[in-house]
Amino acid sequence: QVQLVESGGGSVQPGGSLRLTCEASGNIRSIVAMGWYRQAPGKERELGARVTNSGNTNYADSAQGRFTISRDNAKNTVYLQMNSLTPENTAVYYCSGDLFVAYTRAPGKYWGQGTQVTVSS
Repeated sequence: QVQLVESGGGSVQPGGSLRLTCEASGNIRSIVAMGWYRQAPGKERELGARVTNSGNTNYADSAQGRFTISRDNAKNTVYLQMNSLTPENTAVYYCSGDLFVAYTRAPGKYWGQGTQVTVSS
C-alpha cells in the first residue's frame, strides 16, 4: 500500500558527490518525517539524516556539514545531497518514512528497498 522508491546511488571516487532521491507513494494520509539511514557491511543500520514535515532536520555526526537533507512535501519526496564523500560512506542507504496511511491512528515506519553507495578510488 505504501512504497518508498530510492534512486541516485552508485559508485563515486573519494571527494565526489551524489544525490539520493526517495519518493513515497500509495495510500498516504500524511507524512510526519522522512529520512535516510545507512547500513555498512557487518554493521547495524543507523540514522544519517532526517527531516520533519515542518522542515526540522537532524544529522548524524558523520554527516554534519557534508550532507544536506531536503524535502518536497508536494511530491512526497526527500533528497540527500552528499558531498566530499569518503570510503567510510560506503553503505546501503535506506529511505524511511514516518507516516499515516488511511484509517490508521498512529504513524508507521516504512522503508525503501535501499540503494548502494560505493566510494572508492
